[in-house]
Amino acid sequence: MAEICLKLHIEALEEGGYVATSPLLPGLVAQGRTLSETMEIAHDVARKIIESYEEHGDPLPPGIKKPDEEIVVDIAVGIG
Repeated sequence: MAEICLKLHIEALEEGGYVATSPLLPGLVAQGRTLSETMEIAHDVARKIIESYEEHGDPLPPGIKKPDEEIVVDIAVGIG
């Protein structure tokens, strides 16, 4: 499988933890206790959604692209 780039929106939840969604991939919702756990779950959910598109012969939503240009990523680093 080729790699693609996918934007995620990650929000902190009042009760603790985080939720991730993607404006480019409808149906992607992932919740975790930490940023890294949330991103890992989002990665797995995205892969399953994309595999479903491929299995059904559906085109991917517009805006999803292959990493053929510079990619800027913010990462979470635990401190303290």
